Amino acid sequence: MRAMILRAQRESLELADIPRPSPGPGQVLIRTAACAVCRTDLHVYDGDLTEPVLPLVLGHEIVGRIEQLGPGVDRFTLGDRVGVPWLGWTCGHCRYCDSGRENLCDEARFTGYQINGGFAEYAVADQRFAFSIPDGFSDLQAAPLLCAGLIGYRSLVAAGDAERLGLYGFGAAAHIIAQVARYQGRRLFAFTREGDAAAQAFARDLGAEWAGASSEHPPEELDAAIIFAPVGHLVPAALRVVAPGGTVVCAGIHMSEIPAFPYDILWKERTVCSVANLTRKDGEEFMALAPKVPVRSHVVTYPLDRANEALADLREGRLEGAAVLVP
Repeated sequence: MRAMILRAQRESLELADIPRPSPGPGQVLIRTAACAVCRTDLHVYDGDLTEPVLPLVLGHEIVGRIEQLGPGVDRFTLGDRVGVPWLGWTCGHCRYCDSGRENLCDEARFTGYQINGGFAEYAVADQRFAFSIPDGFSDLQAAPLLCAGLIGYRSLVAAGDAERLGLYGFGAAAHIIAQVARYQGRRLFAFTREGDAAAQAFARDLGAEWAGASSEHPPEELDAAIIFAPVGHLVPAALRVVAPGGTVVCAGIHMSEIPAFPYDILWKERTVCSVANLTRKDGEEFMALAPKVPVRSHVVTYPLDRANEALADLREGRLEGAAVLVP
């Protein structure tokens, strides 16, 4: 099969012909129809995440159909359409797995990091960590739901019942969760890079009543803010605009260093929390909710051999919505 291979971090992906994988016990072989490109792929590429299994196939927002079943597979049949997220395997018996917190499992393995992912014509996945894709979503539309949507949804839950919600970084995750938040009746305030008029217009098109630079203050205090951009200085910036008792959720798997900030912007029971990975429960809840909104992903498509270009466009903020590779 054709695949884009990361042989060393910070080196361009290489198009190569490699053996098609075979599913082991409890695994399924998926013919990849679409794979979205996530900022976490950039963190793996850049070396911010330091434990990839190299050489590696990136990509953890995979949509495709099952072409082969491994021994013991009982959740799916041949031809089923499934999605594969970042969380690819857990031990199933540690204190985190036993308490509904499998996203924190110390032995967890991740798609496109320790498990070859979807920047390829085929991928193998553990049947436990694959989701049925709801009808009404094309493959292209569904792919960004597998991480931008799922991590965004977990972050939205962490924000509680906030009515006035700020979103920092209006990319793939924010543009999906903006739709969910508006469906839930929340008021949206969007924060973008300085001078990014296109992103601010995009946010307003998706229901934000105010959009401005991340250095600006919105017209009123917020109940919660979700930081999707991996920029540490946004934490004190967000704390300064949330009301007493408000929450700042850090949604990324990696963030630059958070600068020191005065205690008075944390005081009055403001909370800062992080979101780590996802659980299968998140996936089941979000896949049931997304068709009700209905979520509509804005996508820019690239052929498989232009994966490096997709990563560069993501890095430079040239995308409106999500990049999706089509093998």
